[in-house]
Amino acid sequence: MKGTKIRHNVRAVLRDGEHLVFLRREWPGGSPYCTTVGGGVEPRDADLEAALRREVMEEIGATIGPAVEFLTLTEPGGRTTVVRHYFRADVLDLDPDRRDGPELDDPHTGDFSTVHVAPEASALRALELQPPELAAYLCEHAEDWRT
Repeated sequence: MKGTKIRHNVRAVLRDGEHLVFLRREWPGGSPYCTTVGGGVEPRDADLEAALRREVMEEIGATIGPAVEFLTLTEPGGRTTVVRHYFRADVLDLDPDRRDGPELDDPHTGDFSTVHVAPEASALRALELQPPELAAYLCEHAEDWRT
């Protein structure tokens, strides 16, 4: 479509030892759900992986090892099409006190906390993981995420 903008978003499925790490999102009056750590690519980011590393530090205070893209989902929109790049990476260290993202000061973003789950289809299904396409992919390939 003419005039449609493309916005890139980076997301991480993180492995911390024997567990996968996700964010639990919750708002007053809303239904809680889980999602991956990540966000939008900014002009100051050198590339997708640099954006991913920044987002992981901002949102959960973690540094990660090498990141490998494993899935790309595209959400067409009238004015903006969002391309979500999903990466897998291992957590090297995690310290929530290092979180410093803008969402921490914005009351409209709700609460979010890390959730550690076993890389098993039953555990992943129980998360209400969004988006559904990612949840289906992870459930189908759960055994690939074990160390």
